[in-house]
Amino acid sequence: MSTASIRIDPEAVVAPIDRRIFGSFVEHLGRCVYDGIYEPGHPQADENGFRKDVTALVKELGATTIRYPGGNFVSGYRWEDGVGPRESRPVRRDLAWHALETNQIGLNEFASWLQEIGSELMLAVNLGTRGILEALDLLEYANHPSGTALSDLRAAHGYPEPWDIRMWCLGNEMDGPWQTGYMTADDYGKLAARTAQAMKAAQKDLELVVCGSSGSSMPTFGEWERTVLEHAYDYVDFVSCHAYYQEFDGDLDSFLASALDMRYFIETVVTTADAVGHRRKTDKKIMLSFDEWNIWYLKEHQESDEVNETWPIAPRQLEDVYSVADAVVFGSLLMTLLEHHDRVRSASLAQLVNVIAPIMTEPGGDAWRQTTFFPFSVTSRLAQGRVLKPRVEAGTVTSKKYGEASAVDAVATDGDEGSAVFLVNRSREAVDVTIDVSGLGRAAVAEAVTLWDDDVYAKNTIDDQERVGLKPLDARLDGGTLRVRLEPVSWSAIALR
Repeated sequence: MSTASIRIDPEAVVAPIDRRIFGSFVEHLGRCVYDGIYEPGHPQADENGFRKDVTALVKELGATTIRYPGGNFVSGYRWEDGVGPRESRPVRRDLAWHALETNQIGLNEFASWLQEIGSELMLAVNLGTRGILEALDLLEYANHPSGTALSDLRAAHGYPEPWDIRMWCLGNEMDGPWQTGYMTADDYGKLAARTAQAMKAAQKDLELVVCGSSGSSMPTFGEWERTVLEHAYDYVDFVSCHAYYQEFDGDLDSFLASALDMRYFIETVVTTADAVGHRRKTDKKIMLSFDEWNIWYLKEHQESDEVNETWPIAPRQLEDVYSVADAVVFGSLLMTLLEHHDRVRSASLAQLVNVIAPIMTEPGGDAWRQTTFFPFSVTSRLAQGRVLKPRVEAGTVTSKKYGEASAVDAVATDGDEGSAVFLVNRSREAVDVTIDVSGLGRAAVAEAVTLWDDDVYAKNTIDDQERVGLKPLDARLDGGTLRVRLEPVSWSAIALR
């Protein structure tokens, strides 16, 4: 059995926790909205058609913000289609996912649902096929109190109070050739800057997210961020990051080390943004909105026929079923976002229900938790106060793709009501870990859970919905020293009071 030692210094503060780091994402894609959160004919549907069992799971998940309505979908979206009387709303073709959009759910219904679950709306505007005027119209409709054409139209639609949406995305993945209306960095940077300037002229306290490159593997990566920020730096507050990971060809060790790539991604974007700021001789810092991240078996979906020319309504698309190994990597990615919380101030798990999601549903049937549900829900619930960066001494695991990775990684949080330690064991053997928490001044272990299984590919399915879940973790605190055994390929959390 291997060993590792960790020291948590209360002075090694990364940043105070911004709860928006625990955000998620709902796109009009597949069964995320229709037959996911919204299914009027379901036995558990409320008076507005939203599934109460799904609502309960979303509350348990602890998603603090929801990015909406896309995603690739937004680049062809007309927001006006989703407001007003439902019987008058048009059915449109969604070119992003080759499906029909009924527009039965739009801004008002979705924002009302978010009020029920206690989440903040993060709204995206269409800069693929539309532009400045449409963004200003949507802003007026959503946020202006009353007395203008569009704010009064919102009231006439039954919503007299403004939604007061503060965080807005200026399009989505605009460097991607798959994106309707994709652009060069120069063209997008100019449009984003003009849109941002106009939106802040209408409401100066908005927080605006400009599109970064669609991923670190894109040929545009780095240079795209530099060019876009040269245009938009003075008007925006965040630059977006998107990253998805999967296991390829049975290479579990590389998959387990995926967080190393996420670190590279974050540090590269931060360096690029700061270089632009330095050239502009400004003290302003651009923050990162990691508003799409997850495990996604993209290769398998690209090779399938689930996105085709048949134009269905709410087809089954991108419905990955996640394993224990997936959840362990997922947990390590969330730890990495916290580790860089000084600059990653917002993040969105993509997505929320059915589509590469922690929650799955069956039409007319059950809703259940995927394996990835557990690291997110526990971290969102336990993390408070400020993020601390522990010092970890452990062995390494060699991966073909990323080289040497620490067998054990950790991140901690500390607040008025308690402290928490989050750990991942990437190795194929158990590790005995000694954690010095004496500086935190905690007296007892309040909670200790772990996610692992003898079968790292065990999953929760419609036929076996509770095959995988959290297990008790034997964590012992004695005189400021915490001792714990981490099982092979595991994610764990410990709360101290």
